[in-house]
Amino acid sequence: MSETPDKSLIPASPSEDEYVRQVTQAEPPPLLSEDDPFALFADWLREAGEKEPNDPNAMAVATADEHGLPDVRMVLLKDVDPEGFVFYTNLGSAKGRQLAANPQAALLFHWKSLRRQVRVRGTVSPVSDAEADSYFATRARPAQLGAWASEQSRPLPDRLALEKRIAEAGLKFGLGKVARPPHWSGFRIRPQTIEFWRDRPFRLHERLVFQRAEGGWTTERLYP
Repeated sequence: MSETPDKSLIPASPSEDEYVRQVTQAEPPPLLSEDDPFALFADWLREAGEKEPNDPNAMAVATADEHGLPDVRMVLLKDVDPEGFVFYTNLGSAKGRQLAANPQAALLFHWKSLRRQVRVRGTVSPVSDAEADSYFATRARPAQLGAWASEQSRPLPDRLALEKRIAEAGLKFGLGKVARPPHWSGFRIRPQTIEFWRDRPFRLHERLVFQRAEGGWTTERLYP
């Protein structure tokens, strides 16, 4: 017989009095239907950088394998511009192989301290060699050597095997510049939709969706 879950671990819903207290406090300004979702994202990312204790640029990246089974993992956003959201990886990793076969992805940013999230869905394309080279040059040397050593997502016999490959990469480059491995680069997710979500009392959250259209963006609000 399975044990009954400890309901004390589940946060209780606010009482009616608590709800009144929450809604009568100073309300944040409503989400505006701006023309540029990237401007709103930049504002939220800046605020997250001020309040999130760790990795405000962390995002979940969802892909699908050859059977259509979803796959998701956390990565770090390394660039964002009007063309999309950029991250870097080993091209032979699970996500690298999946994106090569099915260049579509979804992203999720969740900023718990701000009680906000941003959802992104769109098509994926490789970054240019120049972009990848430029970013790789900013990485710490141990991370550069690790990019050469790691066969990401492949079976690892033991930790010693990885450390041996890192040592071999160190000997290969000595004290010289570490070049970017040919199997390591980046992807840019070009969004078709961007949804901004903000917590409100009693699950009556705000949801503002930007949909890419010819020559710009359309916006609409969704029920929570």
